[in-house]
Amino acid sequence: MAASKPYDIVIFGASGFTGKYVVREALKFLNAPNSPLKSLALAGRSPSRLSEVLKWAAAPNPPPNIPLLTADTSDPASLGRLASQSRMILDCVGPFRLYGQPVVAACVESGCDYLDICGEPDFMERMEASYHDKAVENGSLVISACGFDSVPAEIGLMFHSKHWAGLSAPNRVEAYLSLESDKRIVGNFGTYESAVLGVANADKLAELRRSRPRRPRPTIPGPTPPKGSIVENQKQLGLWALRLPSADSVVVRRTQAMLTENPHGLPGVNESVEHVKKREEFWSSTKPAHFGVKLGSKSLLGLFPVITLGVFLGLLSKSRVGRCLLLKFPSFFSLGWFRKKGPSEEEVASATFKMWFVGQGYSNSSLASQGDQKPDTEVVTRVMGPEIGYLTTPIVLLQCALVLLDGRDNLPKGGVYTPGIVFGPTDLEQRLQDNGISFDFISKKYLSS
Repeated sequence: MAASKPYDIVIFGASGFTGKYVVREALKFLNAPNSPLKSLALAGRSPSRLSEVLKWAAAPNPPPNIPLLTADTSDPASLGRLASQSRMILDCVGPFRLYGQPVVAACVESGCDYLDICGEPDFMERMEASYHDKAVENGSLVISACGFDSVPAEIGLMFHSKHWAGLSAPNRVEAYLSLESDKRIVGNFGTYESAVLGVANADKLAELRRSRPRRPRPTIPGPTPPKGSIVENQKQLGLWALRLPSADSVVVRRTQAMLTENPHGLPGVNESVEHVKKREEFWSSTKPAHFGVKLGSKSLLGLFPVITLGVFLGLLSKSRVGRCLLLKFPSFFSLGWFRKKGPSEEEVASATFKMWFVGQGYSNSSLASQGDQKPDTEVVTRVMGPEIGYLTTPIVLLQCALVLLDGRDNLPKGGVYTPGIVFGPTDLEQRLQDNGISFDFISKKYLSS
């Protein structure tokens, strides 16, 4: 079926804020040497806007001859046509709770693979509940969070796990995210809108979780760590840090639950003997840990816009009038961190991120069972890359797509999964390293009791 489809990839929502950067990233690999991407199409509501994006993305070169397809989330037939013509759809149309389900439905129905850049736990978990069984049956891999949410966190945590070798084991890992720029940091309005709707519908997510079977939890050496304070002075990193209700931690927990159910990972649809061995060795050496994410700033004052936004979200998101105000005046309520028109190209180019993984655990996991034994070992690793929303996200999404195209037989037949459980044993980490996202070991030390 895959061989008979005319397009390897269709980028849906290609004319959106993030979509145009995804197109620019995809063009780097279209018919490039050793690239599995041989055919590409762009899809959206307006062919004229798609044409403008293609010119922008190809500059200074002339735009390639790429099909521009018309499709809309309000027109299921148009989405069905997309899915029937493509091996894979990259969905860039958010908020996904509003616009994602029809695209997933079309892909699952036709056996087309689906990747998106969603960071909305409610959407991801609803898609798993609604479409997993049919996706398995029809051979459609549905993988959300294939952007900055949540691949750097998932693959970064797996990279961190490598440094707990032998009998050593982590108990908890905190990820400290530091956003840096010599210009103003401006976030994507779509991310802001998703946050507003996520807080507004938190009760529905809790209800969904109560209605589903409880997933098994991994065995982690040592006690469950205390939550600690909301604001922390992380002196070792030189950061003030604010604890976040992060999609990354939700996605990591889902991956760890799947791994508890499937200790050797997920077998491929037509997996090579070599890849079976690689997959089983990878997961046997990956160690689970309690995981959380904190937003870091070099000054306490730098956290003030986020704290302010959190207060406004809590106060206003639950009412219709409040949501209207939040969505109409994002710059006011976020103290300039988000605005409707998004960042300028200069602001995008100047921004970078660092995500520090600070893990504490035991030099020998047997120590964890000895009464009140505290962790005696600390490991620090780091993931670094360019601006998160418009540069890192397209890099991550395209590399996930290329892994899928290049080694589809070694990946599960179908189902709704997290990126970590699918891409962990693949060469995704190395591909990201080769494309500007670095994974670095920083230090390992023993803690005094």
